[in-house]
Amino acid sequence: MQKLLIVGYGRMGKMIEDVVSQRKDVAIVGRVDPLLPPWDESETPDAILDFSLPQGLKASCEMAVRFGAALVVGTTGMDEAAQKLLAETAGHVPVIRSSNYSLGIAVLKRAVRMVAQALGEDFDIEIVETHHNQKVDAPSGTALSLAEAADVNGDKPRVYGREGRPGARGREIGLHAIRGGTVAGEHRVLFLGDNETLELRHEAQSRRIFAVGAVKAALALIGKPASLYEMDDIASGAL
Repeated sequence: MQKLLIVGYGRMGKMIEDVVSQRKDVAIVGRVDPLLPPWDESETPDAILDFSLPQGLKASCEMAVRFGAALVVGTTGMDEAAQKLLAETAGHVPVIRSSNYSLGIAVLKRAVRMVAQALGEDFDIEIVETHHNQKVDAPSGTALSLAEAADVNGDKPRVYGREGRPGARGREIGLHAIRGGTVAGEHRVLFLGDNETLELRHEAQSRRIFAVGAVKAALALIGKPASLYEMDDIASGAL
């Protein structure tokens, strides 16, 4: 049986615990959170899932190295120093970091990359994302990663919404954020050409899919070589 440690016992941490409770091949050995008592370190975790705050990342990386555990990071808002820390940790243990652990989103990124390469510069690209009214950042990390996937040559500027008289569009990728209600998450990538439009769309009907994907990623990483992995490695079957 594989053993998981949850860091950050908020909404996502509780959801991960619920997903694990439905399985017989994996168990939760501890929960790390300022509001909880210290966890019993006598049971060494095989993987650590960190969905806490950026300031807790250093402790998670240190634990992963100490226990030789795979590290799954879903923390958002990380700066350059945090990215460097993850890269250093990936030199010792397998690490995966994603803004979205939906397997469908991972496949969508692959599709966006393929379509952008096939259509070339003849199509304009716009990304529209919708989330619940409690989401604090915009555009979403997933929308930004989709823009990265669509930017085949890495030379398209980003435009975040438009107002006033912006004039004719250039070679940019437009990103637009909608906030309201209880929408778990919807992402649309539009390729707009002369007299035709191609749209790729993903809708998360429940946040539970992110917990399912995170657990799947953790189990896939256990025992793998130390490296920095992506959800694309899961979607492609590389892991």
